[in-house]
Amino acid sequence: MIPDYQSLMLPFLKFISNGKTYNIQDAINQLANEFELTEADLNEWLPSKSQKTFYNRVYWAKAHLKMSGTIENVSKGKFKITDKGKLVLSKNPEHVNVKYLMSIFPDYEEKIKGYRFKKKEDDNTTSLDDEKVELLKETPEEQIESGYQNIRNSLEQEILLKLKTVNPYFFERIVVELLVKMGYGGSIQDAGKAIGKSGDEGIDGIIKEDKLGLDVIYIQAKRWEGVIGRPEIQKFVGALAGQRAKKGVFITTSHFTKEAKEFASQMDTKIVLIDGEILAQYMIDYNLGVSVQNIYEIKKLDSDYFEDE
Repeated sequence: MIPDYQSLMLPFLKFISNGKTYNIQDAINQLANEFELTEADLNEWLPSKSQKTFYNRVYWAKAHLKMSGTIENVSKGKFKITDKGKLVLSKNPEHVNVKYLMSIFPDYEEKIKGYRFKKKEDDNTTSLDDEKVELLKETPEEQIESGYQNIRNSLEQEILLKLKTVNPYFFERIVVELLVKMGYGGSIQDAGKAIGKSGDEGIDGIIKEDKLGLDVIYIQAKRWEGVIGRPEIQKFVGALAGQRAKKGVFITTSHFTKEAKEFASQMDTKIVLIDGEILAQYMIDYNLGVSVQNIYEIKKLDSDYFEDE
């Protein structure tokens, strides 16, 4: 499990306690070993895929230690512990976090208030309350990512509810448009000619796998209320066998049982199951039935710009 950035502060300080200079990659390597992180942990990304989670947390552990004055930059990308940092370690604390650093360095608390909580003109408080300290548990990026994920989850539910109310023909059209946006079918016109023409039980249509039509994919696209079990997948497999088909996609607004998924995975015929949740996610990812409301840019300091000062 990846530790939060505050849990990294004390081992970060201990790692550089010898007074030598280090860079952020040194810290990442050391802390990854100390916390026995796996390859999967180290390759976990923030939901936006903008940065790896562990790197982000090490970066913010360093940022807070620097704000508190316990470490300092000595050259581009290089840092070392300060006398303040050695003072913290001399107290042999069980943990070092934002609250602890604020308790011994009042100037650090002022910096926190300045960068995370913009002061209002009528705000005369001299310290951060527990509620605001609680908000500091996540890095700023993680708070943004969390908010983004909440909005996305809500949108997925809206899309799914809407899909369940559209007529079957429009649902098939949505499926066609999505597959074309994903790179299948060549064009909407070509795909439209293929979908819905089969007439065989268990198959709603076919679509080209690529623009050249070197292979085809057989599709079942159903608005469904109840859970889809193994029998429905067996019917689909039987229909594919009747067409000597090698590939099939079963798309639904519902979801599949564990037995249905296991059965599909065991077939020689390649079968992809797309349930309502995944369908809604694909529609968001490929901008189908959704529109962009706001775009936010996250910027960081360009250190190279200030090198010639």
